[in-house]
Amino acid sequence: MRDLLFRRTDARVGELAVRRLDPRADAPAVHAWVTHPKAVFWMMRDADVTRVEREYREIVGHPHRDAFLGLVNGRPAFLAERYDPARVELAGLYDAEEGDVGMHFLCAPAETPVHGFTLAVITTVMELLFADPATRRVVVEPDVRNTAVHALNAAVGFEVVGTVAKPEKDALLSVCTRERFLAATREATA
Repeated sequence: MRDLLFRRTDARVGELAVRRLDPRADAPAVHAWVTHPKAVFWMMRDADVTRVEREYREIVGHPHRDAFLGLVNGRPAFLAERYDPARVELAGLYDAEEGDVGMHFLCAPAETPVHGFTLAVITTVMELLFADPATRRVVVEPDVRNTAVHALNAAVGFEVVGTVAKPEKDALLSVCTRERFLAATREATA
């Protein structure tokens, strides 16, 4: 298996692992995910494989962004992006603090849904981000209409800051400190 950066086990889902995304090799799988009807908020429904590869080549080549492929029990199953919200995505739109890290995640469409799968994925992504001691808060900006992800964000400790008008959407700006994340995930497993 290619250079895993992070790994954890979830009682319901199994082993979750994360590696850096390879734009060329991973483009076909990622294309199927970002163009799926359930990925409407990813805003790539009409993209072809070439565009997906190009977009992710730009992300992984950017000094303030990165992309990861998540595996569940060894199979590609989710996508995660990390970015510096003070420099991209939210630059000038919120009061950035030292140690802020922005995050996006997307689960692959499931043939057979597994209860707790998406919660296991977001928990894994959050643990990956907080594994870096420099990360003090994780910042997200999902579309205000994406109520499913708002509930997931709350489940892992995010607090809503407010609405932010971005060029492509009205976003619900939310932040999660390491302490809130640990408290929320401890409560969930208690």
